[in-house]
Amino acid sequence: MYELTWKKHPFKLLLYLEWILLGIALLTIFTFLLPHRHFGGIVNHLESRFLFNIGALITLATFGVMGYKMPFNVPLFSKFYIAICFSLSWLIVLLLGRGDRIFPPLLLIVVIRACVLFPGTARIITAILAYGSFIAVKIMSWSQISPLGVPLGRPFPMRFLRHFPQSEVQNILWGLLLNSALLFGLVLTFVMLLVGAVLAEYESKQKLMLANNRLRQYALKIENQATVEERNRIAREIHDSVGHYLTAQSIQLENVAYFFATNPVKAEQHLTKARELGKEALQNVRQSVATLRKKSLQKQSLKVTLQQLIQDFQSTTEITVNLHIDLISIISNEINTTIYRLVQEALTNVAKHSQANQVDVCLEEKDQRLFLTIEDDGIGFNPEVNTTGFGLQGMEERIEALDGKFSLISQPGKGCTIQVEIKLLV
Repeated sequence: MYELTWKKHPFKLLLYLEWILLGIALLTIFTFLLPHRHFGGIVNHLESRFLFNIGALITLATFGVMGYKMPFNVPLFSKFYIAICFSLSWLIVLLLGRGDRIFPPLLLIVVIRACVLFPGTARIITAILAYGSFIAVKIMSWSQISPLGVPLGRPFPMRFLRHFPQSEVQNILWGLLLNSALLFGLVLTFVMLLVGAVLAEYESKQKLMLANNRLRQYALKIENQATVEERNRIAREIHDSVGHYLTAQSIQLENVAYFFATNPVKAEQHLTKARELGKEALQNVRQSVATLRKKSLQKQSLKVTLQQLIQDFQSTTEITVNLHIDLISIISNEINTTIYRLVQEALTNVAKHSQANQVDVCLEEKDQRLFLTIEDDGIGFNPEVNTTGFGLQGMEERIEALDGKFSLISQPGKGCTIQVEIKLLV
């Protein structure tokens, strides 16, 4: 069920065009405000054209005001609105008499309004009706037909044609009529194309605005999702590292309390172990905070950023890292960030779980593809059984977002190898 709504003219350009056509019609009316001969039929009893001229001006004003607000959402009422516009344009012609010259701008206004209100088929029908009305008025004007006793046009001056045969005179008149019809048809087509272009541009802008709003909403959703994922990652960090150290420290302190009175030497050993666990927990917290606060790729190349990351990693863990980078192309910032985060996460996992002494990081470019390999000599694990705390899911999701390939190879006692393949964006 449609709800009728009256809206202001949505297109200023078309509204200005209507005003120009109304101005042309108004100037044409003033050219008619001159003494006319008496007409027959229903106006034969009038001694003056004053009331008819005033009526024509009022009708034209009503016709113009109707374009300021237009009915939308109810097709039947819109058709009724266009029918009223047609009727008012005919009424102006009949009130003025000899109004064949004022009719074309009024018909063009009706077609413009129909194009705003209707889709393609209804526009064509309205244009055909407008063109048919123009032709009908022209034929009646040239044939000196007066509907309701009102002459629609000024008689053509025949004095200079009186020496021509009647057949040639008719050919000239019909030729002029044909030229007028062709000219109005071209103007009508141009106006419809202009209105169509304006409407198409408006629809494109609306679709673009809608797409921008959707993208903005998607960006907000992604940002919220990224925030949630980062919080979950921090929670895992605390649980997997700090939580482990604090739990172990709590056990050691309980042993201290248990042996404090009976075995002071053993209590001292447990107290020393508790202190070591506290220092390790503090160091882990500092490392995690530094990782969170660190801004990756601060207008630096990927090679420089990775070197700084590995240097910081070696200074805090005393694990040797061998870095090999062989890049040819300029890599996009999106891929750079993904590679950096993946290496960062992999090194963090190595420090926490692998008990490795050495890590090899190799980044190479071959055949418009980027290959990353991270291999350690740690204790390894079974990927099908133990994946908690390694951040493997986050790594894989980052690579899949770039349509890349991610694989992990590990066995207990044989270290761990991460292999990544990403197609470069050309």
